[in-house]
Amino acid sequence: MQSASGRILIVDDDPIQRRLLQEAVTRFGYRARTAEDGAEAVRIMTGPEGADIDLIIMDMVMPELDGLGALRKIRAERIAVPVIMQTAHGGIDTVVNAMSAGAQDFVVKPVAPERLEVSIRNLMKVSALEGELTRIRKRTTGTLTFNDIITRSPAMERVLRLGQRAASSNIPILIEGESGVGKELIARAIQGSGERKSRPFVTVNCGAIPDNLVESILFGHEKGAFTGAVDKHVGKFQEAHGGTLFLDEVGELPMDVQVKLLRALQEGEIDPIGSRRPVKVDFRLISATNRRLIDLVKEGGFREDLYYRLNVFPIWIPPLRDRREDIPALARHFLARFAAEEGKTQVSGLSTDALQMLQAYSWPGNIRQLENTVFRAVVLCDGDQLVAEDFPQVAAAIDHPLPPPELERPARAPAVSPSTSTGPVSAEPTFGGNGTTAPFGFMRSLDDDGHMRTLAAVEEEMIRSAISHYGGRMTEVSRRLGIGRSTLYRKLKDYGLDDGTAQDAAE
Repeated sequence: MQSASGRILIVDDDPIQRRLLQEAVTRFGYRARTAEDGAEAVRIMTGPEGADIDLIIMDMVMPELDGLGALRKIRAERIAVPVIMQTAHGGIDTVVNAMSAGAQDFVVKPVAPERLEVSIRNLMKVSALEGELTRIRKRTTGTLTFNDIITRSPAMERVLRLGQRAASSNIPILIEGESGVGKELIARAIQGSGERKSRPFVTVNCGAIPDNLVESILFGHEKGAFTGAVDKHVGKFQEAHGGTLFLDEVGELPMDVQVKLLRALQEGEIDPIGSRRPVKVDFRLISATNRRLIDLVKEGGFREDLYYRLNVFPIWIPPLRDRREDIPALARHFLARFAAEEGKTQVSGLSTDALQMLQAYSWPGNIRQLENTVFRAVVLCDGDQLVAEDFPQVAAAIDHPLPPPELERPARAPAVSPSTSTGPVSAEPTFGGNGTTAPFGFMRSLDDDGHMRTLAAVEEEMIRSAISHYGGRMTEVSRRLGIGRSTLYRKLKDYGLDDGTAQDAAE
C-alpha cells in the first residue's frame, strides 16, 4: 500500500545527488522517481507516467538538455506541475532565468533537508489549492472536464474513459454507485466535455423532495393550477432547456411522475400542471442512483420501460475502498481547501502515519465522508501537518493505536462540508468531563446530572447524527433509521430541525 502523499520526480545527472535527494524525499514521506537528464524528464512528464507526478526537483546544469531547457519544454506542453530548480551557483541572473522559465522555487546546493522539506510541502499545498480553485470555477461555468477529476486509480480511469465516450453524444446516461462516490462530479464532467458545456446544469435530488411536490418541481405549474399556486412556476426541465438535467436518486421518483418522465424522454415535451398545451424541451438527461434500479423494477417500484430508457449507457463508479490509491491525492486536495477556508495556513501536509491510517479505513461514506473527516481534522490540528491523532473517529473505527489524547483540547462538533451542511449538529460526546472525544458512533445514556436521558433526547441526537453521517441525504437517513420519509420530516419538525435541515435537504 502506498503511504506517501505525493510522487516527486528527481532530475539530476549526478548519481550521488540523485540518491541523496531520493533518500531525503522518501524520509519526508513522499514517493520518488528519478531521471538522469532533462530529456528523460521531458519524456516522463509528457507520457502516461507524467499524470502521477506531483512535483519536480530539477538540477539546472546537465549535459545535452539542461534544466532550463527541460522546464521550458514541459511548460510548453501546458504541464503545470510545480518545479524546484537547484544549482551550485545561486546568482541573481540564475534565479531570474529559472523563475522566468516557470520554476516555483530555487535552492542552492547543498540544500539543507529542512529547507527542502518546507519548499516541497508549501508547493504541494499551493498546487492543490490552485487546482481546487480551478475546479470550483469550472463547476460554476459548466466547463469542468475529466482532466479536473482527481484520481490515480485504474478503476476510475475506466470510468473516465466511459464518460468521455458518452460526452460526445446525447445518449441518456445512468450513473450507479454508493452515496458519496462522486456521481454528480462525473455528470458535470460529461456535460463540460460535450457540446452542451457552458449551458445550464440543473441538479434535482429526487429523494429529498416530498412526494406531493415532485411533479410541480420537475415539470412546473401554471398560476391557479392548485390550491396555493399563486404564481406560475417554471420546472426543472424548462430550467435545463439547452443544457443538462441531472436526476440524482432517480429510483425515488413516484410511479405517476415516472410516467411523465418517460413521455418527456420519448416526445421531448412536458406537461406543466394546469397547462393547456405541452411545452417542448431540449435537454440532456443524466440519472444517478445508489440502488440497483433493476432490483426496484423486479420489486415493482420502478417502471420497466423507463428503466430501459434511462439505462442506455450505464456507468458504475467504484467505492473509495476499492480505489485506495486515490486517498492521498484527495486528502491533500481537501486539506489545501479547508486550511485556506479556516485560515490555518500553517497546516500544509499529512504525516505518513496519518495517510497509512486513512488508507486502512474502509470509508463507508466514500469521498464525502473523507472530505468531512479532513475538514474536522483541519479544525482540530494544532501543528503544521495533520497527524494520526487528528483523526480520532477513523482511529477508533480501525482500532489504530494512538498516543494519549490532549486533555486540554475541547471536543468539537463533527465537521460538515459547507456544500452538504444540513443544519445544527450536536457536539460530540466526551468521556469523564476531561474533554477526551468519545469513539465515533458513541451515544451517552446518562445526562449531565447522572440520570437516564429521555427517549426523545436520544432520538433527536440519533437523527442529527444520521443526517450528518449521510450528508443530508434524507432518503438514506430514513432508510437507515428504519422510518418512512414522512415520519422523518414530522420528527424534524417536532425537534425544531425543519427550518434548517429539512429545507436544505429538500433543495
